[in-house]
Amino acid sequence: MKKLLILLMAMSLTACVTVQKPKPIVINGAAGYLQKILLPMNSMFTVAIIDLDTPGVILAQKTFNVATQPIPFKFILPAESIDKKVNYGVVALIKNQDRVIFQTYNRYPIINNGKTTVEVIMQPAK
Repeated sequence: MKKLLILLMAMSLTACVTVQKPKPIVINGAAGYLQKILLPMNSMFTVAIIDLDTPGVILAQKTFNVATQPIPFKFILPAESIDKKVNYGVVALIKNQDRVIFQTYNRYPIINNGKTTVEVIMQPAK
């Protein structure tokens, strides 16, 4: 009887230890520019999630060919990669033959401000 009681207690303890992995953070967005011009062939679009307060800190980045706009993008980030104290933001640029054509100059905060969707407007490179 004592062994049965110990076995039941051990089984009930294992049932209580349920560890669920936190859901990932999904960022959806689109980037574009207001000028009515076509991009040169083989233009490359780069979008990144950065620490807005610390230059050079990139959380995630993607680069791909682009021909038209708006340019949709999506990031799926592990929840444990997010620091609640960091001001994250999205930056983007379009290059052709290593020359920046368009880029962001404004701040586009994301994640720790409650937003997971962002629209980014790029401007002609200065």
